[in-house]
Amino acid sequence: MSLNTLDPNWLDRMYNNRQLVPEHGEFFSRWASSSAQARTRRCTLDLSYGAEPGETLDIFPAERPNAPVLVFIHGGYWRSLDKSDHSFVAPAFVDQGYCVVVVNYALCPAVTIPQISLQMVKAMTWIWHNIPTWGGDPDRLHVHGHSAGGHLVAMLMACDWSSVDPGMPSQLIHAGLSISGLHELETVRHVPFLKASLRLNEADALRCSPAWMPAPERGRCGCVVGGLESAEFIRQNELLAKSWGVARVPLTASLPGLHHFSIVNDYAHPQGALHRMALDFMSGA
Repeated sequence: MSLNTLDPNWLDRMYNNRQLVPEHGEFFSRWASSSAQARTRRCTLDLSYGAEPGETLDIFPAERPNAPVLVFIHGGYWRSLDKSDHSFVAPAFVDQGYCVVVVNYALCPAVTIPQISLQMVKAMTWIWHNIPTWGGDPDRLHVHGHSAGGHLVAMLMACDWSSVDPGMPSQLIHAGLSISGLHELETVRHVPFLKASLRLNEADALRCSPAWMPAPERGRCGCVVGGLESAEFIRQNELLAKSWGVARVPLTASLPGLHHFSIVNDYAHPQGALHRMALDFMSGA
């Protein structure tokens, strides 16, 4: 069956996570209140990594110098949510000695997914050059993201950094983690409820599908998904390892009992299975 003949109702069921999780509003409210609390800790907010709308980031520094750096990219189908909704992911990792950076980007339909991908390249470049000011070690950069943010993690793993800035290391990112990520966009561009805002054409879907890109020569990327997520998100999660191979994607996991939103809570909680998994993966365990 070709993608053009897929049932539109089936595609919406597979990709509309807010319909799949009717209580999603409760998660967003909890994220907002927890994020407000997180911003009462030591942090620097709304730093500009570029001059375009949305090109800002927040830094939650570690208590120790030369700390490893964790960059987090939020989800929202490239069209909603904000870094301020995700400050809550920082405290548990800061307490483990990481300098945490939560990044923003402009949202569709004002921009396209290729433009957002390039914004993330710009953000990582800024972080590599500037993070020592906040006690971060630019030689120990990790990048994690949820949903659309997971897609952007994989895009960054596939980036040719020498073409961005000859002074940057070829392996800029030590390890990436795509949480409920989307790794091919040809299917996504056919999802009815996303079409108007994403405006994905065939060419952009192809060039922004990391699963169809050559595997990076270096670095490690993990892919995790909630066991309660749709069959399509589980397929998308497995796809990158099948395409890039286990040398580049040594971690692929489906976490029992978690859906598209509770998996972020598990990631941010000090006792969460995904939180511990993320720490182990960054340490190379």
